Amino acid sequence: MSVVEAIRLPAAVDLGEFVNLLRRLNVPFRVSEESGEQVLWVPNAQLAEQVRTLYERYPQGDPQFSVQAEPLRRGPGFLEQLKLSRMTATVLLVTCVVAAVTLLGTYPETLRWLTFQDFRMVGEDRLMFLPLSETLASGQWWRLLTPMLIHFGWLHLAMNAMWYWELGRRIEYRQGAGMLLGLSLGFGLVSNLVQYAASGPSLFGGLSGVLYGLLGHCWIFQRMAPTPAYQLPRGVVAMMLIWLLVCLSGVIDLLGFGSIANGAHVGGLVAGCLSGLVGGLLARRSAH
Repeated sequence: MSVVEAIRLPAAVDLGEFVNLLRRLNVPFRVSEESGEQVLWVPNAQLAEQVRTLYERYPQGDPQFSVQAEPLRRGPGFLEQLKLSRMTATVLLVTCVVAAVTLLGTYPETLRWLTFQDFRMVGEDRLMFLPLSETLASGQWWRLLTPMLIHFGWLHLAMNAMWYWELGRRIEYRQGAGMLLGLSLGFGLVSNLVQYAASGPSLFGGLSGVLYGLLGHCWIFQRMAPTPAYQLPRGVVAMMLIWLLVCLSGVIDLLGFGSIANGAHVGGLVAGCLSGLVGGLLARRSAH
């Protein structure tokens, strides 16, 4: 990821109010911790100079910032944000390609290569799943991960893509593209395995298990080692947890909205909370 260092300060310096000011100005940034220092990164050198000037004038994030800070309000556009979120965008691009080639999960000929278990059509509407051990023995190990890329319908795809863009960018800014990819694959693996254990042979897919993992990671990491990147909007965690409980209650199935992969959601959330705990503890230790 191509970014420029704007500010480097001791870890003891509180940047909280200043980064809140940057948010109000719609400035894309990320903060990392390096050898007991905190570094604020921005997309380009011009913006870095503006941020340094702003910090000299308002280190405590004075809300009554001067009109000289107005050029920051415009900030980099969508293309610059994509440069800062290349891994997030790549995962979403691959997901959209899979949605296209599977016709949003309605084209069995391509769908069967990405499901957790291979299947055969019996008649027009019944699936016969092949044993998982058989498909893995033939070298089809990608099936442990690829269900996370499958989506069934535009709403399913749009909602998951929106949340992955929101949560994925935060992790990519704070911990880098490699960490985001590793977490996404790890949460995908765990959520798929838990869903298979819970439901047995069945057709499931979607990024939602990964999303609950990313949510849990940001939530617990923020509690262990507060960072502006993981400060989620108020009510988001509560809303997602309430939605999880509603799904677990079976109400969604009774209303006829389709089956929910509850095992994937729970598995992803637990894995995310554990990774957030470990990551937060390591970040706290490195700050002291």
